[in-house]
Amino acid sequence: THSLTHHLTMLLLLQRSVAVIALCGVIAVEGFNLPGFYPQAFGDNDPVKLKVNKLTSTKTLIPIDYYRLNFCLPEGGAKMDDENLGEFLSGDRIQSSPYVLQMKNDMYCEQLCIANLGRGEQRGVQPNKFVKAIRKNYHNNWIVDNLSSASKAENDKEVTTRYWQGFPVGFIGNDGQAYVNNHVNIEIMYHPSDTETDKYRIVRFVVEPFSIKHDSEPVVDDTNDVDDTHVLTRVAKINNPIDSCAPNAKTHTTYDMITQSGREPQRASGQVLFTYDVKWELNTEVKWASRWDIYLNMDDAVPAKVHWLSIANSLVIVFVLSAMIAAILIRNLRRDISRYNRLATDEEKAEDLEEYGWKLVHADVFRPPTFSPLLLAVACGTGAQLL
Repeated sequence: THSLTHHLTMLLLLQRSVAVIALCGVIAVEGFNLPGFYPQAFGDNDPVKLKVNKLTSTKTLIPIDYYRLNFCLPEGGAKMDDENLGEFLSGDRIQSSPYVLQMKNDMYCEQLCIANLGRGEQRGVQPNKFVKAIRKNYHNNWIVDNLSSASKAENDKEVTTRYWQGFPVGFIGNDGQAYVNNHVNIEIMYHPSDTETDKYRIVRFVVEPFSIKHDSEPVVDDTNDVDDTHVLTRVAKINNPIDSCAPNAKTHTTYDMITQSGREPQRASGQVLFTYDVKWELNTEVKWASRWDIYLNMDDAVPAKVHWLSIANSLVIVFVLSAMIAAILIRNLRRDISRYNRLATDEEKAEDLEEYGWKLVHADVFRPPTFSPLLLAVACGTGAQLL
């Protein structure tokens, strides 16, 4: 009778657990779309947020908060802009930015601000934060529509695009001095939405950094000199500007412009004017569902042999650690078994030392809980997934 009652109780608890799981499944059907996992469409001139993430380096594992360096702040100050729990748990520190983007609206040499980067490089003087970040090869990591920025680099011979590690804060010149990338060309590719009319989806996000020494003077208000199509007012008057920064210019910044005779890169010190271009380009070949493919394989920047070596290295470490743990457990188990099998002395019998080692815990380890074992298993599994 006791056994029958016990089985009926267990069956009732099992039915209740199944009912709870089924109810949870019904509720999950009415789920929602996580930010970044559902295609977002933009209409003409709709605002598109450009967000900044922490700075990362290839020489050190220590990240730096973006606004720890004297970058231009958005109006009202920088604000955290995490969209889901995964970004926070992965250590990302995504914040708002002062860059203004509008769907399909090209911009030419828009001015952000004039920032003071600090003292110049001198022997015996501690360098400023920008110089330290540049010498440690720190990179910017920008995000548009949850798409990380690729980096385009150009020289006299070729143009290279990298889809990993963002784009550099600056570079070290041939003279050994640090130069800051104070101008960026923001190139965004889009295609028409398949489900909405007159809407577009972003499929590529590329940033081409430049270092341009703007001979500029701060201005208080020059609203009358600004074209109505521009969103931002000018913060400085540029003397002898490049073609893209001339008043009412409709030309994007190019490598040839900044390498003309008489042009110099901007050193990472003193007063620096930050500017940017925005270029929108139609791309019907890349679909929204496959826009991350080129990031996952890093555009074949890392050979497949490197991946296989990493996998083999991980497997060797796992096998070695497993063998060490198994050897320790087997040694302790053999010691306990030999102790149990030998004849106990009068002193051991008096001290009741027969229950020793594994024999004390094996019953507790394999004993199922008396109350709702299935519910305990579900709770443990859910907790493990959350962790």
